Amino acid sequence: MRIEVKGRNLQVTDELRECVTRRFEKVAKQVSEQAVLEVELADERVPGDPIAAEVVLHLKGTTLRAKEASKDAKSALNLVAEDMARQVKRHRDKRRGRRETRAAVEESRNGGGEVVEGTVLEA
Repeated sequence: MRIEVKGRNLQVTDELRECVTRRFEKVAKQVSEQAVLEVELADERVPGDPIAAEVVLHLKGTTLRAKEASKDAKSALNLVAEDMARQVKRHRDKRRGRRETRAAVEESRNGGGEVVEGTVLEA
């Protein structure tokens, strides 16, 4: 997975880049190598939660997005990383379910039975 880190009204340091890489290792293991993760940290200059972290994950055929705001950049990254991990897990489970359903339909179309020592067992 390729990770792009951008800052808006905020200097992106090497420490922040390492933090992003560490936080999204779990997501990187679950997606393909061609996936692109865009992380944008922004100082929104508003009272309350001034630092916002927005993450966009481009996968084959779909795009996942998450945005969170917090007092500092690292806690905003932690919040958005948890949200993105949840979305990736849900996306993978949906794809896996579709694939299993499709395989079951194909099996039933092709006879659905299994031959064992001359007898046919229904699936």
